[in-house]
Amino acid sequence: MTELLYSDVEEELRASVRSLLADRAGFEAVLTRIESAEPVDLKLWRALAVDLGVAGLPVPEADGGAGASWRETAVVLEELGRSVAPVPFLGNSVLAVAALLGSGDPLLDALAAGSRTATLAVPLSAHQAGNWTVTADSDKLDGTVTSVVDAGSAEVLLVPTAAGLYAVDAADAERAPVVSFDLTRPLTDVTLRGVTGRLVSADATAAVGRALTAGAALLASEQLGVAEWCLTTTVEYVKTRRQFARQIGSYQAVKHRLADLWVSVTEARAVARYAADCLATGDPDLPVAAAVAQAFCSPVAVKAAEECVQLHGGIGFTWEHPAHLYLKRARSDAASLGSAAAHRAALAGLVKLPA
Repeated sequence: MTELLYSDVEEELRASVRSLLADRAGFEAVLTRIESAEPVDLKLWRALAVDLGVAGLPVPEADGGAGASWRETAVVLEELGRSVAPVPFLGNSVLAVAALLGSGDPLLDALAAGSRTATLAVPLSAHQAGNWTVTADSDKLDGTVTSVVDAGSAEVLLVPTAAGLYAVDAADAERAPVVSFDLTRPLTDVTLRGVTGRLVSADATAAVGRALTAGAALLASEQLGVAEWCLTTTVEYVKTRRQFARQIGSYQAVKHRLADLWVSVTEARAVARYAADCLATGDPDLPVAAAVAQAFCSPVAVKAAEECVQLHGGIGFTWEHPAHLYLKRARSDAASLGSAAAHRAALAGLVKLPA
């Protein structure tokens, strides 16, 4: 039976990550960072990846990793969702690591150690492998990939082609920042013009498919973190904000909205934990669990963020309040690695439901 509860090790990891993020990624720090010329906080990333060692949690010790599992990675993503910290964890430690696991490539060791950063060069909206936009002639790569997550800060790009998955020095690519809805997660258009690549896998479809499934399964944990922060913050606010000589949280309509949201967040936690456990244990139910996780957790995170903004009243709409960052992250996540509708359609095929 799947264990949905958090282990003692996972809770200790959570406490360490939360403490670091509270100290280094408070709202003011995040807002200052995304308004600067360098929106990704590489010093914070180094503290997470090297000092705490979270970059290679699912990587075996023989490959330079922590020898933990994807469950621990999911816990880190929950905390990153709570803080919306601008670090390249999704591209580097989820998509790139998942694509390289089992390959034996030395780049995996470097990613696990935090000495190098990489990302998978596919559009962030992708949820299926295939339809590659880059071609390979021998080891020379040509083509453009749009809206790649964490490509601006990556040192290596993992580029899928019909001939296989190639590792490319990011400095050799043309990288154009994209105006992203979520400023804490920058996107980049990547263009390759005769760039030399190193083949890391002859089967790009399998590697990318593995990465996208892992990404969809684990993104639900980040969405859970966003939703939990929004719920907790809103409950605290309505308990203290007074209007017409009473706390606004005492109004029945407000209570009902937050009670419904609490139920949804609790359900989302079970769904996200199940997906993370299926990924960690290699459960054959993983494709179904990942599809369910995105179909369910995406709208919950968006709903939680919308309620957070609305129930904070006028202050919730201001740039100086963090609510807008969580709404943008929730909306961005809902369009990442496949929409809820796309995953519902995929789920129907997986469980053989009629169209």
